[in-house]
Amino acid sequence: MSVTPEEDLRAEARRRVRERREFPTHLLTYVLVNGVLIAIWAMSGQGFFWPGIVMAGWGVGVVMHAWNVYAQRPVTEADVDRELERMRHMT
Repeated sequence: MSVTPEEDLRAEARRRVRERREFPTHLLTYVLVNGVLIAIWAMSGQGFFWPGIVMAGWGVGVVMHAWNVYAQRPVTEADVDRELERMRHMT
């Protein structure tokens, strides 16, 4: 069964909409969970700031999610054509 370019485009649009809708939930979960971890750290006598380890690791995922949703532009046919032209000149 063959997939048409319109179906490919629609699937990509659906994926992008889903990613955009999921990002606020991801960010809110990050803030709430890390807020609870900081509260636990504060109530347990502080010391080494171990919630920072979780915040840093998970923060990378949040930043990557934001990049995919808001900063990365989709690949266009013009991009593909430019790359093909560059490849042809290399050979």
